[in-house]
Amino acid sequence: MKEPGVRQRKRAATGSSYDHEFLGAPTRHLPGVRTNYVPIFTADEARQDAVVEAFKHAWLAYERDAMGDDEYHPISHAGSNLTKAGGIGYTVADSIDTMIIMGLEDEYQRARAWVADKLSFERDANFNTFETTIRVLGGLLSAYHLSGKDPVFLEKAEELGSRILPVFETESGLPLSLINLALREGVPDRDNNGYVSTAEASTLQLEFRYLAYLTDEDTYWEKPEKAMAVLRASATPSGLASIFVDLYASPKMGRYQTSSIRLGSRGDSYYEYLLKQYLQTNQTELVYREMYATAMTGIHTHLVQRGLSSQLLYIAELNPERTQNGEIGWRLTPKQDHLVCFLGGSLMLGATTSGALVHNVLIPPRTDELTDQGERDWLTGVELINTCMATHDTQTGLAPEIAHFRILGDGVDNSVAPADWYIKGARPNAPPPFDARYILRPETVESIFIAFRLTGDPKYRDYGWAIFQAIEKHCRIPTGGYASVINVDQVPVEYDDKMETFLMSETLKYLYLLFADSSVLPLNEYVFNTEAHPLPVFNPTIRTGFS
Repeated sequence: MKEPGVRQRKRAATGSSYDHEFLGAPTRHLPGVRTNYVPIFTADEARQDAVVEAFKHAWLAYERDAMGDDEYHPISHAGSNLTKAGGIGYTVADSIDTMIIMGLEDEYQRARAWVADKLSFERDANFNTFETTIRVLGGLLSAYHLSGKDPVFLEKAEELGSRILPVFETESGLPLSLINLALREGVPDRDNNGYVSTAEASTLQLEFRYLAYLTDEDTYWEKPEKAMAVLRASATPSGLASIFVDLYASPKMGRYQTSSIRLGSRGDSYYEYLLKQYLQTNQTELVYREMYATAMTGIHTHLVQRGLSSQLLYIAELNPERTQNGEIGWRLTPKQDHLVCFLGGSLMLGATTSGALVHNVLIPPRTDELTDQGERDWLTGVELINTCMATHDTQTGLAPEIAHFRILGDGVDNSVAPADWYIKGARPNAPPPFDARYILRPETVESIFIAFRLTGDPKYRDYGWAIFQAIEKHCRIPTGGYASVINVDQVPVEYDDKMETFLMSETLKYLYLLFADSSVLPLNEYVFNTEAHPLPVFNPTIRTGFS
C-alpha cells in the first residue's frame, strides 16, 4: 500500500441541476454529467485490437494446454475440472460468444466443434446450480443467438436446462444449490445448513426464461419464477435481502434468515437481476420494476455511506450481532467487495429505464427525462464508479478483492492505512491478506462500459484503458494466459496460478465493447447476464400469476 498521505482523493463533483447550453440546445443539466465534452459513439480500433490480442493470448494458451477442461492454470500449463467425474467445458462455453463478438472465426469454429462433438453433461457428480447456469447455460444460449441460431447450441442448452430443472423440486420452490447432472437430481449444500444463498436462488431467471421463449416449454419459465415469487413474499419493507434463505424448516421455509445484508458475494446478483428481468421482457413485467425500485431506495436509506477524508461514496454491509440482552442488532460495516462495483453501471442503466419519464432518454440523459429516483440513482452510480476507480490506486493499478473505508473511531493506525480506504490486514513485510488479491474480476469495467454507452464520455474509455494496461503489465504470463495477482500493492507481483473463466467471458468482452461502436449490442436490445452473456430483449409469450 502506498505511504499515508500519497493517496489524495477529491470528492466527486455532484453539483445541482442548472440550465446550460449543450450541443447548441438549452437543456436541464443532469448532475454527474460533464458539460465540456462531445459524446463519441464510434469505435477506437487500436484499443479494440489490443483487447482482441489479449483474448487470443488467453484463449490460445488454454486451447493448447487444457482444451475442454473447466479451468486453466497458465503457469503450470495445465487444466483442471470441477469434479472427479470430469468437466463440462466451463471455459469453452463461457468464451464462445466473446469469439463471435470479436470476429474470431477460426477460434470460434474450433470451439464450436468441441461443443458439438465432445461436450457431455453425463457427469455423475455435483455441480453448482448457479455457476453452471450463468456460465454454461448462459454461454450456450448467447452463442445460439449470436451465431445466427446454430442449432447445436440450442440443443446443448436445452439438454443442460432439462438436467438442471430438478433443483426446483423443493417444497418451497427455491432451488437447491447443487445438481447431479447425470442423475438429474438436486442436492442441498450441507455446508449452508439447509439454506440457499439469495443470489443463487435469484440469478437463474434470465437464462431459463430465454430458454422457455426459444423452446416454448413453459416449465423453464414457471419454476425459476416461482423462486422469485417466494422471495418477494418474504421481502422486508426496505426491499433489502439477507444473503441466505431457508429451504426447509417450517414455518420459516422460504424465509430470509438472519444473515448479512450486502451487495457483495451471495447477494449481488439478486439486485442485478431485478432490473434485468424487467428489461429482458421489454419492460412489461412491472413486478420487477417495483421490486427493483424498493430495493434501490433501501440501499440508499441503509447502505450508502461516505468515506472520511475524500467523501468517497461506497456501499456498506449490514451484519447481524447479538446484543448484551440477547436481541439481534445490526452493525454497519465499512467494507465493499470488488463485486459491488457492478452496481454503478446498473444504477445508471436503471435510472435511464425504470427511472425514466420518457421511453428513450438522450445520450447523455437530461434531468427532465428522469424521475427523482432516477436522478438519485444516476448520481449514485456515477459516484460509485469513481470510488471503484479510486480502489485502483495501488502499486499495480489493480483493485483489491475487498476494500475497507475509514470511519471515525475505527482504531486503524494512520501510519499504516491511508485516510480514505485501505486493505484490511495489510502490513509492511508481512504476508498479504486475502483481501489484497486481484483475480481478473470484471465488475468495474462492466460499469465503465455501461456508463460510456449512456454518456458517450471518453473519460470512461480512458478508465477502461488504464485498467487494461494494468492487467497487461501485471497479470499477463509470457508463455500464454493471464494469472491472478496475490497482492495488488506489491511490485513485482506474485501470482496465483489460475485464470478465471470470467476473464474471457466478462473482463475482456466488456473492454472490447467499451471500445466498440455503440451500435454493437445496444443496451436497449440486449441484457447481459451476470456472466456477461448477452441475451436479446423479447416480448414474452407467457403470462403467469406472478407476472
